[in-house]
Amino acid sequence: MKGKIPILVGTGTINPNSVREQTLQAMDLGCDAALVVTPYYVKPPQRGLIKHFTDTADIGLPVILYNVPGRTGVDLLPDTIAICANEHENIIGVKEATGDISRVQKIKDALSKTGCSKDFLLYSGDDGTTADFVLSGGDGCISVTANVAAKQVHDVIMAALDGNVEKVNELNNPLMKLHENLFVESNPIPAKWATRRLGLMEYGAIRPPMVEMEEKHIPLLEESLLAAGLL
Repeated sequence: MKGKIPILVGTGTINPNSVREQTLQAMDLGCDAALVVTPYYVKPPQRGLIKHFTDTADIGLPVILYNVPGRTGVDLLPDTIAICANEHENIIGVKEATGDISRVQKIKDALSKTGCSKDFLLYSGDDGTTADFVLSGGDGCISVTANVAAKQVHDVIMAALDGNVEKVNELNNPLMKLHENLFVESNPIPAKWATRRLGLMEYGAIRPPMVEMEEKHIPLLEESLLAAGLL
């Protein structure tokens, strides 16, 4: 797929040495950019996050920051994002998974305050609020739902980028149950089940410590896939 679609690979982890090793591997394999999550569990201060991300960007591969405090325990603040973007040309965007739509404008304001002149990509990492995120000035999403309903999510994003609220609602409303219920257990458990149910994957194996989805959730996922027009 090299040269056909951009390849963004996750290289973030808790240990900076491991991040470096995985980012170098991604470069060797021809990836276009690295998605680097805030180090989880250890809760580094904002100045530690700035160093972590700028050190990673020094490796040479474009970096998209990944802010998901619900999983990592640390929030990458808008001012910190702006400092990272302003300090390093290889820091090109952020995946913002707080579900807080106001973050779009807060990040833009912070970027403006630092004098950052480059284009900086704002991606949603929360499917349930992605449409509003893009309508508020975001650039797109890095989606869980798209693993199950790629065309539908694509069409929602394109309508949102065009500012067509009516079309966004028409396309996104059938997906709302899916956005919510793909998290009825920890991601990616329900998404793996759904992709296998739709025949998109022959196997939906879950790596430990994750386990297969509980059977009690199957009717809910079936209902969500039906509402989305996928069954």
